[in-house]
Amino acid sequence: MSGTIANVRPPAAQLDGAKRRQVLRQYRRSQRRDSLRALALVAPLCVFLAVMFGWPLATMLTRAVSNDDFGAVLHRTSASLAEWDGTGTPSERVYADFAADLRQARDEQTMGQVTSALNFEWTGARSLLMRTVRQLSSEPENGWKEKLIETAPDWGNPDLWILIKRLAQPYTSRHFLAALDLEQAADGSIQGVGPEKAIYVTLFWRTLWVSAAVAGLCLVLGYPLATLLARLPLKTSNLLMMLVLLPFWTSLLVRTTSWMVLLQDNGVINSMLVWLGLVSDGNRLSLIFNVTGTLIAMTHVLLPFMILPLYSVMKSIPPSYVRAALSLGASPVTAFWQVYLPQTIPGVLAGTLMVFVLAVGYYITPALVGGQSGQLISNIIAYHMQQSLNWGLAGALGSLLLVGVLLVYWLFNRLTGGQGLRMG
Repeated sequence: MSGTIANVRPPAAQLDGAKRRQVLRQYRRSQRRDSLRALALVAPLCVFLAVMFGWPLATMLTRAVSNDDFGAVLHRTSASLAEWDGTGTPSERVYADFAADLRQARDEQTMGQVTSALNFEWTGARSLLMRTVRQLSSEPENGWKEKLIETAPDWGNPDLWILIKRLAQPYTSRHFLAALDLEQAADGSIQGVGPEKAIYVTLFWRTLWVSAAVAGLCLVLGYPLATLLARLPLKTSNLLMMLVLLPFWTSLLVRTTSWMVLLQDNGVINSMLVWLGLVSDGNRLSLIFNVTGTLIAMTHVLLPFMILPLYSVMKSIPPSYVRAALSLGASPVTAFWQVYLPQTIPGVLAGTLMVFVLAVGYYITPALVGGQSGQLISNIIAYHMQQSLNWGLAGALGSLLLVGVLLVYWLFNRLTGGQGLRMG
């Protein structure tokens, strides 16, 4: 009996293998539960990021390349122009369809979608279209082509019709070309715009160097203060840190307007310099409505974003390292340069990157204190979004700015070996 039972009992190797598979299944099931639990915890954040950041970015990119509004209004003209080879003037059918589209747009009050896009590419297009629409009340005797050219000779210019044909396409690159101070000629070639229109590349470069200058000024001003905060007793450093964070409790608009009062020609700073005899009353410094005002105001606003990363790293550095270097014969300068400074590099990199990225997107402060020479690319994006309503160009400018920031971050990360955002 016992021998029979012994014969049917599974071998020890098989029993151990079954246990291992059972333990492995239980482990995988536990891992799946942990993954689902973690996913449930971060799901609200993912939804928030998708709605508040992903969707606006996708909309911006779509606006930058989309050209649906123009083609939707001039749908008959778009269809008839597709058969035109681009030589000479279009046929009578194109003019008739164009007149029908303009009358429909006038009745449906959608002319703005046509005039805004065409006026950006063709000087005087808005008045040309308005003058033409007023002549569409009656049917012509000799055809629409003759009547439209008689109304405005520009309708006999093939370049204008080539432009309309290009604008009627569902997707376009003209917004990105305009954002780079380029344009597409009638023959399809890409060329630079005139000097009077070449403004966006200059603004991009100004935005980059102003942001870099603000980051440098914040580093120069914030590093000594962060060093002092890290070395003081905790009670004193907490009190001083509250003073550093005090600007966060004040509206950005209030801080910027305060700088307007301080920096103007008859403001506090100039009056103080005149009273001290450093400048004469007739040679007051121009500190506002220029790049100087932008640098001063933005440095004040962004300085806490440099101090906080520096302080978090410096607080974690044991003071005994510097004391050991001094006890071994190093001078204070040598101890700082070779012992203390290298350990603060992660905070320097993190603060510099944070201030630079924030400065690139600033537009309220430059708009109030920058004047014409202190405007940044973000001010032009806001102008096209709110006043000119050229959302396609605003989307292209915003996309290029986003790509530029990502490129700077990638380059920064490569140069620093992935330590650009370490904070201790």
